[in-house]
Amino acid sequence: MLTVENKADIIKKYQKKEGDTGSTEVQIALLSARISDLQSHFDLNKKDHHSRRGLLKMVSRRRRLLEYFKRTNFEGYRQLIADLGLRR
Repeated sequence: MLTVENKADIIKKYQKKEGDTGSTEVQIALLSARISDLQSHFDLNKKDHHSRRGLLKMVSRRRRLLEYFKRTNFEGYRQLIADLGLRR
């Protein structure tokens, strides 16, 4: 589960200016954190198919955001995937 402190740290790290919580970088970073939390959940709960559907929706949403970010800011995209450790 993503705690309030962890979420605030992620937002502070990737925000463009003070109070920025909706930029593409912040959204991708938050989704990546939630996805990694859910992946550890599935190690213990292999038959939780309802949550797996939510995971797939999050992965799809992150993929679409990454494609948009790649089109609009390629250098920022390269830096973000390096920071997050994504395999793109």
